[in-house]
Amino acid sequence: MTDPEGGFGIWRPTRALGRSLLLMALLLLVAIIMGRFDLVVIVAPVALGAGVALVRRPSQPPATEISVADSVVVEGSPIDVRLGAVNPDRAAYDLMLIRVRTPEWVTLKHGDRPYVAGTTPRSVVDVDLTGYVRRWGRHRLGPVTAHAVACDGMLMSTAAITDPLMLAVYPEVEPFVAAEAMPRAAGLVGAHRSRRPGEGGELAGVRAFGPGDRLRRIDWRVSLRARELHVAATLSDRDAEVLLLLDVLHEAGRSGGHGGRASVLDTTVRAAAAIAEHYLTRGDRVALLEYGLRSRFLRPASGRRQYLTALQWLLDVTPSESPYEPSAGAFGTTLIPSHALVIVLSPLLDQRTVGMLARLARGGRVAIAVDTLSSTEVRLPTSSWMPVAQHIWRLERENLIGQLREHGVPVVAWAGAGSLDAVLRDVSRLATVPRVGLR
Repeated sequence: MTDPEGGFGIWRPTRALGRSLLLMALLLLVAIIMGRFDLVVIVAPVALGAGVALVRRPSQPPATEISVADSVVVEGSPIDVRLGAVNPDRAAYDLMLIRVRTPEWVTLKHGDRPYVAGTTPRSVVDVDLTGYVRRWGRHRLGPVTAHAVACDGMLMSTAAITDPLMLAVYPEVEPFVAAEAMPRAAGLVGAHRSRRPGEGGELAGVRAFGPGDRLRRIDWRVSLRARELHVAATLSDRDAEVLLLLDVLHEAGRSGGHGGRASVLDTTVRAAAAIAEHYLTRGDRVALLEYGLRSRFLRPASGRRQYLTALQWLLDVTPSESPYEPSAGAFGTTLIPSHALVIVLSPLLDQRTVGMLARLARGGRVAIAVDTLSSTEVRLPTSSWMPVAQHIWRLERENLIGQLREHGVPVVAWAGAGSLDAVLRDVSRLATVPRVGLR
């Protein structure tokens, strides 16, 4: 709740007060000139009423506030907004005029209309509005403006304006599932099967008992047949580290919000949220990196807290149309470990993205390019040369995707659930092949 005038607002005269003073002055002037003292009797009640009303004028302007039932919502979900106007003075207002400013992607029922309410001394007037949020992101709801009218409409207060309310709207998480096979894994704390022996649930074979083996691992059937202790060998369960790299160099298409057309940025953010949720709920570690002018980075972690942090991080994703190369230091060996699975969400519209993916592949990283433009509908202006230009553009983009595949980077179009199953299986098989190196 805010009071912009520090408790003592400026009350400005209205046209009603000007008309009253003008009427009284004219009647008194006519009474003096023409000797009509009966006119003084007529104007006296008007002057007395105006004087009494002005003497009892309030000394403080109204205060306003805005609140929502839940400050964190998901795009497409309903939202309840409450506007409040307070009369902190001991004198009553004639009425108050309340209005709220709504952002582009927030729709409130009758939110574009002003609301009028009368207030008694030291009272609060609440206006409840319902609506829904049509797109993810951070939206400024408000400010709320209130004007008070007092003294029988002869005075009006200055505008009482509250600070806008920052509304965090999470992207709608599309259903996503992926194969359990992971190309590489790191710590011995996860649920993915690895090729390294260790404590786990996947049977790798039976071998002779050795120093350090646990007694509970003894296979008594084999031991009795061989007359020598044997233990069941298992493969270690390992977690995986997934790096979601968001290409924000370009934006394509026009966003229609929830239920409408999705732009490239919409597809990128929603896909990143779905993939992050999938791997975080399975105990893996997820990191996010923005390939753009800012190169923001979210450190890898696991659990529910990391998922909420990732959603907050995604709210600040914005396209960065810049001709300059993004920071090369943000995409080196320090932030992208060799054992991480790198999923690049990109519209594949820029040669800089191709160069970055090629460098990742040459550096031994397992990178998968997810095409976010294939599922985006882009409206182009109609002209006689547009089909030819569109055909040339398609050929250039196919050439770009072909260059990526030549560098060993698989490209798959985003299609929701199961989009990465086939490519993950292929990459997992390639990861088991021994590498050939020079001695």
